[in-house]
Amino acid sequence: MTQGDGDGDVRAQGGRPDHPEPAPAWASPTTPPGYVPVYAPVTQDLGTYDLGTYGPPTGQAWGTAPQDTRPMPQADPGTPPARPVWQQPEPARRGRGRGSVVLVAALVALVVGLAGGFAGGLLADSARSRVVRDPGFSLPSPQGGSTQRASGTVPAVANGVLPSVVALQVSGGGEEGTGSGFVIDGGYILTNNHVVAAAAEGDGDIRVVFQDGSQAKATIVGRDTSYDLAVVKADTGGRKALPLGDSAGVVVGDSVIAIGAPLGLQGTVTTGIVSALNRPVVAGDQSATSFINAIQTDAAINPGNSGGPLVDERGRVIGINSAIARAPGSGAGQAGNIGLGFAIPSNQARRTAEELIRTGKSVHPIVGVLLDQDYAGEGVRVSAGPQNGQDAVTPGGPADRAGVRPGDVILAVDGVPVTAPEELIVQVRAKAVGEQVVLTIRRDGRRQELTVTLAASDG
Repeated sequence: MTQGDGDGDVRAQGGRPDHPEPAPAWASPTTPPGYVPVYAPVTQDLGTYDLGTYGPPTGQAWGTAPQDTRPMPQADPGTPPARPVWQQPEPARRGRGRGSVVLVAALVALVVGLAGGFAGGLLADSARSRVVRDPGFSLPSPQGGSTQRASGTVPAVANGVLPSVVALQVSGGGEEGTGSGFVIDGGYILTNNHVVAAAAEGDGDIRVVFQDGSQAKATIVGRDTSYDLAVVKADTGGRKALPLGDSAGVVVGDSVIAIGAPLGLQGTVTTGIVSALNRPVVAGDQSATSFINAIQTDAAINPGNSGGPLVDERGRVIGINSAIARAPGSGAGQAGNIGLGFAIPSNQARRTAEELIRTGKSVHPIVGVLLDQDYAGEGVRVSAGPQNGQDAVTPGGPADRAGVRPGDVILAVDGVPVTAPEELIVQVRAKAVGEQVVLTIRRDGRRQELTVTLAASDG
């Protein structure tokens, strides 16, 4: 369970600051297992699969039957064994001996064999002489093919989007890896923070590889760990920007297309549908935890797809592919597509990208409460008292001004139920600073709704 987001934000009891500065020991979050960023290390071994061999049982050749080693039944020694009729000795014959009969039979067999071989040769020659060849033969030419596809089809959308999707080759801090990104405007490329994080340390390097094979060096404009988004700048050669769609208009069942460089295979296109909305995903580790109010999709997403676009049938970006679910019990090296991929909604990406380009950093909205991480009932409960020197409800903060009190149970945000601290954090982080949200709370057994105007965190 997430333990906090710090800076007076919605956080669990004993929470931690969520901004990039190092957090104190008490603030280390515990990230729920199962979600992993889709970033592909260059050194990843794809592995081989041995199909094995298939053959007869040991000691037995193909086409032979097992030998019966059981002993033959023995007759009574006092009784001579009876012979079948066909084994009875022949009576003595007069005239020629038996050897003459055998010799004649052998001669006859030899003559028949020679005659058969000669006749077979004649038949083969006759068959060869009947082979018909037509030097002038040809099949009809293909009928008027075309690579043009109707607007709105997967091929048409992919053809329009692919030139603006890039692979990012990143190195730094002793690490190398591959991710994806896409052009958003005038040389700016949007991707995930975890794709470029290694290059932000020391002498890092980011190379942009375009669909036609050309390359350009990129520099980091800004990045945000909490939202797992980053913007880099490179010479994009005038390639068109992909339009950011309205993720608020997406519904479950919409057809979507994911494009990126999974496992370094640039320009890979996969399709699927929107499987769910507002899926709370907490990805990363204690040093870089991301809170995503995600769009879930069954389009195939694998390591290397990170930062690539999830587009609708009109080629508009409605999400940034960021994480996949790991099958229970699988290790870190076993992450791969199981039909559960998660993308950052485009509306969140638009706000964050604008802030990163304008100021180099982004701001996080807060409500200003501490959450009780030991509470196990419906909703999430505001701590009943101060924790670690912080008030349960920040004095003068957004929640305080709206009338939230210590011990209140928050049941929903704008009608979306919340059942765990990280779900509340994700719902709040999906909003903009200054935006109003309606908290449904329960106090003394009674429900009520409070309108909170979100403020910016200090960090």
